[in-house]
Amino acid sequence: MSPAEQKGPAEQQPQVLRGGAGNVDKIRDILFGSQMRDYESRFARLEETLIKETLEIRETNKRRFDQLESYIRREFETVQARLKAERDERSDSASQQSRELKELGDSLSRRIRDLDDREINGERALRSDLLQQARDLTDEIRARHDEMAGMLDKRVNELRDGKTDRAALATLFSEVALRLSDQFQIPGAEE
Repeated sequence: MSPAEQKGPAEQQPQVLRGGAGNVDKIRDILFGSQMRDYESRFARLEETLIKETLEIRETNKRRFDQLESYIRREFETVQARLKAERDERSDSASQQSRELKELGDSLSRRIRDLDDREINGERALRSDLLQQARDLTDEIRARHDEMAGMLDKRVNELRDGKTDRAALATLFSEVALRLSDQFQIPGAEE
């Protein structure tokens, strides 16, 4: 037996297929060869075009990204400069407001002290005026009291001087009673 015969039918089949596959390629090349070469050249041109366009797109995207990055960087720098300027301005404004508040506080403290001093001086002057008025009123009351006491003493003395003595009044009433009762006799009237 030959070695091809020694192989079983399963082992012989791949060889036939192998041999047939080469034939199929030849048949395919005969039938579709020109179209395949045409397709291959088209695919090659398409691949070159795609590679070229992909490179152009990459370059365009790279340029655009670089421009975008540059634009964003400039915008960030502008925003940072603006933020720094605003922060400095706010800091200056806050410092100025702080100074103004301190000045207002100091001014208010001075005014309060001045008002306190004025109030103390006013109270002192008011107390002094009240004390002086109390002294003047006391002196006036004392003077009026002395005047009234003097006037009362004068009136009492006038009443004492002008009043009838009790003994004289008793004698007068006795005489009137005797006359009324006809018992009174005038000395020298007896004749």
